[in-house]
Amino acid sequence: MGPGGPGSGWPLAGTLLVAVAASMVAGGEDCLWYVDKNGSWHPGFDCEYYTFCCGTCHQRYCCRDPLRLLTERQQRHCLAF
Repeated sequence: MGPGGPGSGWPLAGTLLVAVAASMVAGGEDCLWYVDKNGSWHPGFDCEYYTFCCGTCHQRYCCRDPLRLLTERQQRHCLAF
């Protein structure tokens, strides 16, 4: 069978491509200011090239793992609650 046939690996390749594209689009995304679980305020900061804001509403850091990406939209949602 040709490309895309059973067992060809195309679904895995597509998933990997989406993850890489998401990380490139989100690269350099800033971490907005936040308040940690102790109520301490932390200023926003920039992430280096090919890294982006990761973490939770109460702890933020820069990383390259697209599964840990915290978008600016998600960060703003944290501020609302």
